Amino acid sequence: MTKAVALLVALLFAVSMAWAADKEVQGKVKSWDAAAGTVTLEDGTALSVPASVKERADIKEGAMVKASYEEKDGKKVVSKIEVAKP
Repeated sequence: MTKAVALLVALLFAVSMAWAADKEVQGKVKSWDAAAGTVTLEDGTALSVPASVKERADIKEGAMVKASYEEKDGKKVVSKIEVAKP
């Protein structure tokens, strides 16, 4: 019985960690508003890029990006972004 409970707890923990994991998106930058920290991809996806994201300085219109983000208050907030070098 104790093993079953321990297994159930471990399984629930694993599922909750997977649920909380960042989501990913990639695409071409349509517009970048550095003052607002907002990038819009060609498919219409809008991402909020906090000042704490160090790769923020590399974002340019037309660049290909791959971003990890979390949904917070209805916004896609970037935790990491990779900008492809031309």
